[in-house]
Amino acid sequence: MLDLNNTSTESFVKEGSAETFMTDVVEESKTTPVLAYFTASWCGPCKTMGPIIENAVNKTKGKIKLVRLDVDANQNIAAQLRIQSIPTVYVFMDGQPVDGFTGAKTAAEIEKFLAEIVKKSGGTTVEEILEEANQLLASGGVAEASQIFATVLQDYPENPIAYAGLISCHIFSDNLDQAEAMLYSTPSAIANSREIDGVRSNIELKRQAKASGSTHQLAEQVRNNPDDLQGRFDLAIALYSNNQLEEGIDELLEIFRRDQEWNDGAAKEQLLKIFSSMKPEDPIALKGRRKLSSLIFS
Repeated sequence: MLDLNNTSTESFVKEGSAETFMTDVVEESKTTPVLAYFTASWCGPCKTMGPIIENAVNKTKGKIKLVRLDVDANQNIAAQLRIQSIPTVYVFMDGQPVDGFTGAKTAAEIEKFLAEIVKKSGGTTVEEILEEANQLLASGGVAEASQIFATVLQDYPENPIAYAGLISCHIFSDNLDQAEAMLYSTPSAIANSREIDGVRSNIELKRQAKASGSTHQLAEQVRNNPDDLQGRFDLAIALYSNNQLEEGIDELLEIFRRDQEWNDGAAKEQLLKIFSSMKPEDPIALKGRRKLSSLIFS
């Protein structure tokens, strides 16, 4: 699990040389993955990528280390590893080069690359940490999940899963105003991501649910008048508010079956909003989508 108490500013980047290569790269990689980063002072792309990859390595907090090697000062090593252009990165694990790339990469590409290295080395990836946080939230551990999401955002402020997760913590705690304020402050790079769309829909649904009536009263109303589509719609919202997702979806599907165009297609719109607020692989969402598709194409 992520070390939430680790506030160290220690750097895991160092300068390498022919004299220290065996110790800093080969031997060190037997316990920790090491990036041998070949660069030069005259290399334009290196100047751009250097700070990015160094920052990304330091964010792993020691799960990966980086050794900078100037190709002009270390021509023998560059020749042995057949470095033909720079920047070039070799990944060493267990004393051997196992992966690498040539040419500049974006911050997102480097972070994804490093996450794979951490995973291969048996460490915990950011994705695994966030999955654990989501599981905590689902089981009611709002405070613990919130702490993890916030900690990840310190290092990865544009991670859509962490950002949406923290908003979800506010939603779970019924702090809809705070959730909405954070939603409005979403970084533009992730504002249209699936995760952010999901929490946006969830906030709208929770707002609707607050205005809905009693589930029991609405259910009785629909039983007495099955053609009351507005009452059935209100019942669906109330059921959603009561975490009876499948029952709420079924009521909306019934509205759609009876009259697809009712209230300008409100049932379908509401279904899509609910599906957007759920994980794509959620069995209830999958089942609901299949039923909706069946009704559309029947």
